[in-house]
Amino acid sequence: MSYCRQEGKDRIIFVTKEDHEAPSNAELIADDPNDPYEDQGLILANGDINWNCPCLGGMASGPCGSQFKEAFSCFHYSKEEVKGSECIDNFRNMQECMQRYPELYPQEEDKESSSQAESDSGSVSAAPTEGSALPPETDSTPATSTSESAASPDSTLPTDDQSAS
Repeated sequence: MSYCRQEGKDRIIFVTKEDHEAPSNAELIADDPNDPYEDQGLILANGDINWNCPCLGGMASGPCGSQFKEAFSCFHYSKEEVKGSECIDNFRNMQECMQRYPELYPQEEDKESSSQAESDSGSVSAAPTEGSALPPETDSTPATSTSESAASPDSTLPTDDQSAS
């Protein structure tokens, strides 16, 4: 025997196995834009930051939540010519906090090194070989072959989009 009860904003419906066997006859109701529980996106209609937005991935809570909020607020409300240029100290504080909790906030290098370690444990090395499509990530300048360096100065190299075709 199925039944329904209301708890605050939530409606809890208990159903039987027989109820699940029949096709649903539920009617969808249009979302109420004034519903305070409805996700409003990152920026609310009044211009404030929605700290409950799932797009923040939980950054606003946790051990560095206050530092994140300070840095993000500073950037969002910045009126400087270079937006957020006055927020460097806030972002530095957030970064220092995140470095104290590497298990919660892994650095990109940590992710790459852990995946590199996993792939190195196999028999095949993940290091780029000569002629591979990707240059080593440690190089800050693109490598050029002798044929590329002999090209005329006005010739351009293809972008990722152009070379993918």
